[in-house]
Amino acid sequence: MSWTPGPEVLSLAPGIVDVAPVAEVVAGGGVVVLSGAGISTESGIPDYRGASGSLRTHTPMTYADFVGSESGRQRYWARSHLGWRTIARAAPNDGHRAVAVLQARRFLTGVITQNVDGLHQAAGARDVIELHGNLDRVICLDCRRTTPREELDRRLREANPFFDGVATRINPDGDVELPEDVVGGFQLVPCKSCGSALLKPDVVFFGENVPKPRVERCYELIDNARAVLVLGSSLTVMSGFRFVRYAAKAGKEVLIVNQGITRGDPYATHRVNLPLGEALTDLTAAL
Repeated sequence: MSWTPGPEVLSLAPGIVDVAPVAEVVAGGGVVVLSGAGISTESGIPDYRGASGSLRTHTPMTYADFVGSESGRQRYWARSHLGWRTIARAAPNDGHRAVAVLQARRFLTGVITQNVDGLHQAAGARDVIELHGNLDRVICLDCRRTTPREELDRRLREANPFFDGVATRINPDGDVELPEDVVGGFQLVPCKSCGSALLKPDVVFFGENVPKPRVERCYELIDNARAVLVLGSSLTVMSGFRFVRYAAKAGKEVLIVNQGITRGDPYATHRVNLPLGEALTDLTAAL
């Protein structure tokens, strides 16, 4: 979950604050977007690794912890039960809307997101590949049935009518910090189809692999693209970084718009260091 920038990144000049070079590439079309948590911060959902990223104070749930213990699942669902309300209320921002506009104007041939908030689709983007899944679905790890998150939310409310946890800070994976005594009283509910206790949000936890067919779809998009446009991702985890490295090796242009350094900077043709809403609004206006 951690990445320490080496001299190959730290020795690079800072990213520019002019989107014109990026706009020139995007104008040619054939661009695949790869977005990260930074594009959703302006919607009130924090990132993991930015200046105020939640990894500084929060350890995300891992797959091993979730499937390995009932207490781990209880802790996750108690915190996520509160956090989901914030995720569900979040609205697309200028960055999400700009991506949808670029796609509608046929500059983009695909959108891959590492986010699990569904805000690209809410803004009007189509055929989005959700690399890490979406919090609005729940899957049973035994019978594999998927159900809407709203259904589970309703059942958890009924099972915990006196749950009085108070959400303070929401994390990108949809949970919040809660005292252990509050978590300990939270009641879980089983799968309605098979009775299993292994209900999990349909997202990829840390330590879990992205499904292979999903990864192959991403590679196929990049194979058919002219360029990859990274939006709001430090590319710390390999699940997203591998596509940038793959694109660069194949001779594709790599464009990065992000506040701060990224693992992909050595592969970038152009790097822009601006807030995503501002940068993407300027980008669409320039085309």
